[in-house]
Amino acid sequence: MNHPMFKLVPLAIAAAVALAACGKKEEAKPAAPAAQAPAAAPVVAVIKVGHVAPLTGGIAHLGKDNENGARLAVNEINAAGGIKLGDQTFKLELVPEDDKADPKEGTIAAQKLVDAGVVAVVGHLNSGTSIPASKIYSDASVTQISPSATNPKYTEQGFKTTFRVVANDNQQGAVLANYAKDSLKAKTVAIIDDRTAYGQGLADVFEKVAKEGGVKVVTREFTNDKATDFNAILTKVKAGKPDVIMYGGMDATAGPMAKQMKQLGIKSVLLAGDGVCSPEFIKLAGDAAEVLHCSMAGEAVEKLAKGEEFKAKYKAAFNQDVQVYSPYSYDAVYVIADALKRAGKADRAAVTAVMPATNMPGLTGTVAFDEKGDIKGGAISMFKVGKDGKLEYISTSR
Repeated sequence: MNHPMFKLVPLAIAAAVALAACGKKEEAKPAAPAAQAPAAAPVVAVIKVGHVAPLTGGIAHLGKDNENGARLAVNEINAAGGIKLGDQTFKLELVPEDDKADPKEGTIAAQKLVDAGVVAVVGHLNSGTSIPASKIYSDASVTQISPSATNPKYTEQGFKTTFRVVANDNQQGAVLANYAKDSLKAKTVAIIDDRTAYGQGLADVFEKVAKEGGVKVVTREFTNDKATDFNAILTKVKAGKPDVIMYGGMDATAGPMAKQMKQLGIKSVLLAGDGVCSPEFIKLAGDAAEVLHCSMAGEAVEKLAKGEEFKAKYKAAFNQDVQVYSPYSYDAVYVIADALKRAGKADRAAVTAVMPATNMPGLTGTVAFDEKGDIKGGAISMFKVGKDGKLEYISTSR
């Protein structure tokens, strides 16, 4: 926390002057009144809030989207006068870090933010970076709110500093499996995941629930989050003739996968989670994009009461459209601001102490947490890519 230094304007001081004329002594004139110093400006200090996401690499567009949402909230709070704690006014300062979607880089970024003096952190984007970083934040009593990490393990570690504002993959994987069975009428599925904490975790839940529902898993295949060539895997998958191919991974790999599915003549529906459910997937997949049905771990932005207003503000500020989770990083900043006011001071431990009692209306709905730090009443929304090349909302489950 930095307190800016302020320079004092020196007082103008008038001195009495004795005057004499024609040798006749005159009484000294009264001194002019001292000039009034201008009223001191209110002291404005800074509270640092961290944000971490991949800002370089294949999913940098998603990381920047999250950062933009957080920045929009910070700018709004500051424009409205900042945060008043006692007799002092604070502005928020967003401190961004790039974790490159890499677990090791994630812990490095986390330590940088702790050392920089942030009072809380919005992030990380990925489960694979959020989970290892959470220990560092816990040790430093820094509240961590992820707007997009969905692996259940993130909030199952017992840390009092760990929260998320989206539903987790126990819920998302189950919704995807039931959607495959009930809406897509799938009898058989093939599963591919990228071996990340997010991709594998989501695929594991999907497989379990699908099997419980009587859907046959014809094959389970693995790739990685940097792959671009899926022909060998897809050739094997094609032989099983699955009704649905479920992919646990991100849009940067799912786009090329969809293209190669079309090239191989695979007619299966591509079903994926929130890491794929983005405009970027459509851009990468091109004319193969219509194969996708996907979920988002939250309410669709267009279904939010102030969703269209948010989209317009976001577009005006950044000259680009919302990707996926910027509404949730936006809400995460407001949750931190709310906690600061309730704590009454810009202190890490004090903010962490009041976080469990959070209950505030946000852009994405009421934000309140359960005993683990998971969002209460989290939503999962389903979409598909329409013939116009855009994501079409289908339904929401809670």
